[in-house]
Amino acid sequence: MTMRGFSFCLLLLAFTLLSKAQAASYDDWLTELRQEALSKGIEQATVEATLKQPELLDWVIEADRNQPEFKKTLQEYLDGALSQKRIDQGRQMLVKNRRLLNRIAGKYQVHPRFIVALWGIETYYGKHTGKVPIIDALVTLAFDGRRSAYFRQELFNALRIIDAGHIRPEKMKGSWAGAMGQVQFMPSSFLRFAVDGNGDGRIDLWDTPEDYLSSAANYLAASGWQKRRTWGREVRLPENFDSQFYGLEQRLPLARWQQLGIRRLDGRALPRFAMDASLIRPEGQDRAFLVYDNYRTLMKWNRAHSFAIAVGLLADEIGR
Repeated sequence: MTMRGFSFCLLLLAFTLLSKAQAASYDDWLTELRQEALSKGIEQATVEATLKQPELLDWVIEADRNQPEFKKTLQEYLDGALSQKRIDQGRQMLVKNRRLLNRIAGKYQVHPRFIVALWGIETYYGKHTGKVPIIDALVTLAFDGRRSAYFRQELFNALRIIDAGHIRPEKMKGSWAGAMGQVQFMPSSFLRFAVDGNGDGRIDLWDTPEDYLSSAANYLAASGWQKRRTWGREVRLPENFDSQFYGLEQRLPLARWQQLGIRRLDGRALPRFAMDASLIRPEGQDRAFLVYDNYRTLMKWNRAHSFAIAVGLLADEIGR
């Protein structure tokens, strides 16, 4: 055997041993996971149906490190999120679901256009809810170690949802990160905010508009949404504007921003409302926005500025 062939054999042997060691480690970890699930009150039948031998999805780990809201520039993200087709379909969905949305708006005090915009940004109005088995995805992320404690708890929350009879394990599908349904709730958000909008005793975020649209509105309402306020607006800055005023931690009255030279995008004066606003300029790019408390509420849903801005701008377009 040549030295090159010998080296290859050693490498192959090392890889085989590593794979076996990882498999043994995973099996031990999975055994402990099942035991902890039972100790938390998860039914034996649910544990057996979901954690008998979940599949580790290696590609999920790569996806976790390349989330588009954080990898793309703001403009790149908005170019994809605010296509004319998405805007047009949002307007159609607003009309199609008008009666339901008005009823939800009356109950939760959230503008229909924002409910539809969240739906549109999250799943393109249900076109892209995800086909990844949620249990497999959460097991993979919990085993990975980077954010294992967080995803381990989300996994237990997913098991509780199954335990409660809201969905069968094989039907629980969504994104690689564990977000589910038409409005992409993580399991913890499901347990906190999802509601039975049609009163059938089950919460269905996949196929029941009364449930998933009501749940989105309930999330915003419970997070501090103010119906009489909007989210913010894009603004024009004066030349050489002082960067010390940027950031959500800076809150000034609109009248003060007016004094500092901030104007609407078309050059008109700012609204004369007695309310505070913050000036943000994500990534130091050209576009700047004055944002209100509802913007902060949107960031409780998703902490990326690009996401919150996209929802706000889409809601504005849908409402025109």
